[in-house]
Amino acid sequence: MLKISKDDLQAAGETVYRHMTPTADICWPLLSARSGAEVWVKHENQTPIGAFKVRGGLNYMTNLIASDPACPGVISATRGNHGQSVALACSKVGLSSTILVPHGNNPEKNDAMKAFGAELIEHGADFEEAKQYAMDIAEDRKLHMISSFHPWLVAGVGTYAMEFLQAVPDLHTVYVPIGQGSGISGVISARDALGLKTEIVGVVPENAASYALSFKAGKAVPTNSADTIADGMACRVPDEAGLEVILKGAARIITLSEDEILEAIGLYFVDTHNTSEGAGAAPLAGLLKERDQMAGKKVGLVLSGGNADKELFTRALSVV
Repeated sequence: MLKISKDDLQAAGETVYRHMTPTADICWPLLSARSGAEVWVKHENQTPIGAFKVRGGLNYMTNLIASDPACPGVISATRGNHGQSVALACSKVGLSSTILVPHGNNPEKNDAMKAFGAELIEHGADFEEAKQYAMDIAEDRKLHMISSFHPWLVAGVGTYAMEFLQAVPDLHTVYVPIGQGSGISGVISARDALGLKTEIVGVVPENAASYALSFKAGKAVPTNSADTIADGMACRVPDEAGLEVILKGAARIITLSEDEILEAIGLYFVDTHNTSEGAGAAPLAGLLKERDQMAGKKVGLVLSGGNADKELFTRALSVV
């Protein structure tokens, strides 16, 4: 099973902090009043790409160029934040990046990836089809293929969890969105490395429930589609290594309706004036769904990203 040690997380931190500062950990009184819990938010919407993924990209690319100085370039598939992370990190170490996205992907995330220097290719109806085509191109062009789950990525993104859990070490529960699993695996790894008892709860959309179904079954259960406004969680095939970490280290995984996620995007702005994308707002939606059992407890929410497009954000503000 994947094992990320405290030394791994600290080494990743040395890499990450050469390029960015730690993000804020804030207790928001209006969110606390709304939920009945003492709510602390980890603001990964404040990174250089507006999402937690940048940490993994920086750590991955630094390790890649050290182990393979002759690397001809990298390729990966994404719905947006992972691709921004790869593109930005490649620009830091002098590598070229090619990013595959499905047709209909968030246009603002597409523009951001190109602005960071990536060659952007649109292919397929969803992430899985884009990923398969990226693997084909990688073979043809002899490029280094980056998956969405890898120990270097987990250690990198796990640095936000180290910050959060060291700043607020007595959290009863932390709600974390699950896409391909690197984020929640990083939180579990940091929790275990610090010897804390904090419960880790994953959240996924009902429309992309593969990890929830897999958690219940104890094995990978793919779905036929992943049609959700939360593009950062639009996964229909679980990563086996990520699932293994989650099965051992998460307390539970809860599912959320599209309406619950949409409302949470709006509530984040109303209560904190922060923007959040679907995946970033999902932990708040999860807490509100479990408000009765979390009443009076100290709870952490991972605001994993703020990259909602204008149309989605306008819809969210119209429902709160």
